[in-house]
Amino acid sequence: MDLSSLFGGGNKQVSPQSYGFRSYVNVTNGDAAYATAADVYALIGAVAHADFRKIWQMTVAAQERIAWGFGSAGLPHNQGYMWFASLDEGTDWDVGVLRVQQASARETRNIVVSEIPDNALHTITVTDLGTARPTDRNQMIALPEKVEYPLIREDSLLQLWYRLNTAATAHDNTGFDIPITVYQ
Repeated sequence: MDLSSLFGGGNKQVSPQSYGFRSYVNVTNGDAAYATAADVYALIGAVAHADFRKIWQMTVAAQERIAWGFGSAGLPHNQGYMWFASLDEGTDWDVGVLRVQQASARETRNIVVSEIPDNALHTITVTDLGTARPTDRNQMIALPEKVEYPLIREDSLLQLWYRLNTAATAHDNTGFDIPITVYQ
């Protein structure tokens, strides 16, 4: 008698392969307290601050796993590119550092994925969000899929933190598109 069938060794079940698809997160993908530009620029603040503050968060949905970024660094035309801007439209920019982070559901485990000076994430034209969005891939910051980090699982958090070095005159608008890979 083969004892392996008594202890789960027989008729092995093979789980289906999971395939990721590329996507982006933006302001409106955020949880309720982070889902509008007004929510985000209010959290950025009107006064410079040396500490990082959470400005956006999204909870991963059931049956999903997410990685920051998409594509491969070895294939530059395949990877995701990001942009971020916080500005007083027609006047000036907030200047600071954007931190891309992932956290456990209760925020007991946090992993910083990237910190990027935000002046590298938008154009120099301060008119509005439309003109702030770069269109030349050679001038954009790439974020390939971060395979070196664990996948962000159900109920865990995608987060953006921001350190404001110089505040804009006022705050009119904030926007971003940051690449992710979604597995279902």
